[in-house]
Amino acid sequence: MKEKIMIVDDHEEIREVIQVLLSNEGYQIIEAQNGKEALELLDETIDLIILDVMMPEMNGYQVCLLVREKTNAPILFLTAKGQESDKTLGFSSGGDDYLTKPFSYNDLNARVKALLRRYHVYQGKERHEENTIQIIGDLEINQSKKEVRRQGKKLALTDLEYEILGYLLLNRKQVISASQLFEAIWHENYYYGANNTIMVHIRNLRKKIEHDPQDPQIIKTVWGKGYYID
Repeated sequence: MKEKIMIVDDHEEIREVIQVLLSNEGYQIIEAQNGKEALELLDETIDLIILDVMMPEMNGYQVCLLVREKTNAPILFLTAKGQESDKTLGFSSGGDDYLTKPFSYNDLNARVKALLRRYHVYQGKERHEENTIQIIGDLEINQSKKEVRRQGKKLALTDLEYEILGYLLLNRKQVISASQLFEAIWHENYYYGANNTIMVHIRNLRKKIEHDPQDPQIIKTVWGKGYYID
């Protein structure tokens, strides 16, 4: 079955360009011209959302927050706003990646493929790993189902959050630097601004798995060196 991608942008020309590019790659495309229409079209069949930021009535960050109440499908922000503060706000809203306009076809295609691959693996659409469960405090991490539960209640982690948690678990008791974590999860060369991206995702993850995110007992920080799980 073809993966289904939703393009959300108030500019018809941009939607058309992306639609042509991704249709040629074999993806099934649906379009929404604003946030309201996107939320109406959203369902469990959507595998990826490409989301503009600057839209009338409801901006992309607001749409992202509402989308995250319904699905963990990856969200790729596509926007002319390319400052680090804009990216941080996008990640804080629940976005998975950020691509600034103008963009190249190769860059868009590579990011789409990477996000879809991560979604298929980390949302359990492909389950080939053995059934292993790890316990940390009152957290239960089921690695075959890619689920995290606390006291029996499933936590709504995004793909990136689960992948960060999984990588730290894989390297348990080792301090993982920001550059190691970024290159392992994002599969890109580390750059200075990437540290803000990592901090935002770690903060979001702690809000979900820690009883007190201000005093984390699961994902700990060694200042100036990195993060680790005991």
